[in-house]
Amino acid sequence: MVYISIPPPWGRGLKTPALDVDVAVRIDGSYGEGGGQILRTSIALSALLGRPVEIINIRAKRANPGLQPQHLTGVKAAALLTDAEVVGAEKGSTRLYFNPRTLKCGRYNIDIGTAGSISLVIQTLTPILLYAPCPTEVAITGGTDVAWAPPIDYMRHVFTKVLARFGAQVAIELVKRGHYPKGGGKAILKVQPVETLSAVDSPEFGRLVEIRGISHAVNLPPHVAERQAKAAREALERLGYKAEVELETRSDGLGPGSGVVLWAVSDTGNVVGGDALGERGKPAEVVGREAAEKLAATLASGSSLDPHMADMAVLYMALARGRSRMSTPELTTHLQTNIYIVEQFLPVKFKIENTGRHYIIQVEGAPHRHKY
Repeated sequence: MVYISIPPPWGRGLKTPALDVDVAVRIDGSYGEGGGQILRTSIALSALLGRPVEIINIRAKRANPGLQPQHLTGVKAAALLTDAEVVGAEKGSTRLYFNPRTLKCGRYNIDIGTAGSISLVIQTLTPILLYAPCPTEVAITGGTDVAWAPPIDYMRHVFTKVLARFGAQVAIELVKRGHYPKGGGKAILKVQPVETLSAVDSPEFGRLVEIRGISHAVNLPPHVAERQAKAAREALERLGYKAEVELETRSDGLGPGSGVVLWAVSDTGNVVGGDALGERGKPAEVVGREAAEKLAATLASGSSLDPHMADMAVLYMALARGRSRMSTPELTTHLQTNIYIVEQFLPVKFKIENTGRHYIIQVEGAPHRHKY
């Protein structure tokens, strides 16, 4: 076996002075890929564990550094759910202090106020709500299908199905689609609390059972969705796969937009996905092929997680009882960064094995029960 170690922080030590507050964990937001995932994972684990956190150099490597609307929405929603003391929750802020004090549940409405990604807010809130004292529904308004974030159909048909393997009951209802730049989409996150999560030992994808998908077009001619779906099916057929792709055409959005999400299911219950987003000047056929090629690459590797889900899954692997093993085609910087952040909060140590076909992620979880 060849194990790959996750490196220590780039540029050891914090780059700016810490706030004059008591914190259990300090995180340098410029570590690794230096993006918003560091913030989302840090806030989620802080809220879960009841441990105050200070994050500095937030999104320092981005062209528009600091907190942006969807990041702020996630932070403020987590603060609402945990009655947290928060310092630095302002647009453009590169430093944040978050001190949770309780954990609430119930029904909430959240408006990002822009086309900021609903999916990224869901990433922040889901692990927190799994340990809430009662079931929770959160209606979120913003962007459902936007660049640099998982589409809402990916969250509905891949994210929730992977979490179900850990014993989590999470559902996402799509009410209305919203695209950049106007947003206006809406989705409802529904989470049932758990006593604890169960480990998933599934380093191989298994035998393919089916490939399904959704091709959508909003405020565009119906043939856009049809051409996307046809291109996706044909690209997969050339590789020996058969797919059923549902067409969705709507006229209730604030602006035009389109996209494709595909997902494949194995006989062992693994689910992997591939997606692509339409944009001005990009032919519908290209959109369909891109989604198909992403899915096919994961299937060819025999991985139980696609590269995007691998980033998100490590948090749940670390919280589960027992040893989890899952695999991914790529050892991305996003994945390495998220592993590092998780290890700062929990007494776990990830191992990664390069098999030549894919990377097996392994960890002995630190099962969590809420202690507020």
